[in-house]
Amino acid sequence: MKLLLVEDDAALAAEILRVLRAENCAVDHARNGEDGAHLGDTETYDAAVLDLGLPKRDGIAVLQGWRAAGRTLPVLILTARDAWSDKVAGFKAGADDYLVKPFRVEELVIRLRALVRRAAAHGATTVACGPVSFDPGLGAFTRDGLPLKLTALEWRVLSCLILRRDGVVPRGELLERVYEGDAEVDSNSVEVIITRLRRKIAPARIETVRGHGYRLTAGAAA
Repeated sequence: MKLLLVEDDAALAAEILRVLRAENCAVDHARNGEDGAHLGDTETYDAAVLDLGLPKRDGIAVLQGWRAAGRTLPVLILTARDAWSDKVAGFKAGADDYLVKPFRVEELVIRLRALVRRAAAHGATTVACGPVSFDPGLGAFTRDGLPLKLTALEWRVLSCLILRRDGVVPRGELLERVYEGDAEVDSNSVEVIITRLRRKIAPARIETVRGHGYRLTAGAAA
């Protein structure tokens, strides 16, 4: 998943980032409402984790701005406020889920995966392409029923491709969704990852659609 975290508590943000990155997520982090609003307006994310009590711009105002602009990304509100009125305000502004501090980061991960799965309209428990299967809820890949060992970047690329199986995913979109906003990206890095994945998932095939991007299919390579 490519995620946006908008949280001003440095210690909490560091813990959330650590766990999400261990789950193979690419995460951009904003420390105030203005920066978070800008990232949500200009970048593509699978979901956002948004604190309410933010400096510069309150989380409710950030969320209202996204929704008014037609941004449909799933948003999980994260806040120390536990009053019912605050929860109602969050949902009325367009929140999809709500967690009150303190909480277990593992629960945050589970809720985010559920939000992304629902938003992508993948009602089935698993998504399959040839011998490769992906469980969006668990974030787990298998090949011929056995766990598929992937690096974090390989996982991000393959998850993007399998959720759009048989469709072309533009190279630029892969770069945006795989790497975090401040990462230094080598222009050939996607090709290197694709080459490694081709060896791991055969006979499923990743086709290069010249001038457009890549497509995952179930057919064996010629």
